[in-house]
Amino acid sequence: MIGRGERAANYVILVAFAIFALYPIGKIVAIALGPADSGSGGGILGVHPGNFVDAWQTGHFGSYLRTSLLVSVIVVVVSVLCSILAGYALGMLRFRGADALFYLFLIGMMMPNEVIVVPLYYDLRSVHLTDTIWAVVLPQIAQSIAFGTYWMRAYFRAGNRSMVEAARLDGANSWRTLWSVLVPLGRPAIVTLTLLVFMWTWNEFLIPLVMVTKDSLQTAPLGLAFFQGQHTSATTLLAAAACLVATPIVVLYAFLQRHFIAGMLEGAVRE
Repeated sequence: MIGRGERAANYVILVAFAIFALYPIGKIVAIALGPADSGSGGGILGVHPGNFVDAWQTGHFGSYLRTSLLVSVIVVVVSVLCSILAGYALGMLRFRGADALFYLFLIGMMMPNEVIVVPLYYDLRSVHLTDTIWAVVLPQIAQSIAFGTYWMRAYFRAGNRSMVEAARLDGANSWRTLWSVLVPLGRPAIVTLTLLVFMWTWNEFLIPLVMVTKDSLQTAPLGLAFFQGQHTSATTLLAAAACLVATPIVVLYAFLQRHFIAGMLEGAVRE
C-alpha cells in the first residue's frame, strides 16, 4: 500500500513536471492572444483573437493545412494497414526468412532522413515524381511502415494465442482471425500507432522541403518556416501561426488520449 505522504509527494512531482512542460505552451498561447504587433485586431478584455485571423490570411495557412492533412491521412491509412499485415505475418505466422525480413525493417527504421534524402530525391526525379504529392507521401509511408511493423509485431507476439487457437478450431482462417479477433483486441496499440504516425507525418519538414517547390504542395511546417522568415519581428503573428499549425495534433490527441495512454502502458508492460 502507498502511504498518504508518498502519494502526496508523487502528486507534487507530477504537478511540477506538468507545469514545466505546459509553461512554454501557455506562454506561446498568451503571446498569440496578446496585443497585435501592428496595432490591428480589436481585443476584448485584453484578449485579441483577431491575431489568429491575421496570421491565417497573411500566411495562407489554409492551403498549407489542407496539404498537410491530405499527406497525413494518406500516410496514416496506408502505413497502419500495411503495418498490421506485416506485423501479423512476422509476429504470428511462421515462414522461412521471417527473422531476416524483420531485421530489414529494423534497418529501415534506424535510417535517418538526412542520409537518404539526397539519393531519394534523384530516384524520384528519375521517375518524374518530384513536385508531386507522391514525392512527399511515399518516403514517409516507407519510414512509417518500418516502425509500424516493429510496433505491431511486438503486440502480436505478446497476444493471447489461446484465442487464436480457439478461432482456428472454429474454422477461422488467418485472415478472419486477424480482422475479427486480433485487430479488435489491439485497438489501443493501433490507435497509438495511428497517433504517432500522424504526429510524425504532420511535423515532417525535411522531405517536403527537398521534394517539392510548388507553393500548393507545401505543408504546414514549411509554411510556418517561410512565414517566420517574412515576419521575423512580428512576435504575435508568429505565435498565432504556431498555434494554428499545432492545433490539429492537439485536437486529435485530445480525442484519442485514452486509447493512446492505454496502448503505451500496454506496450510497456509487455516489453
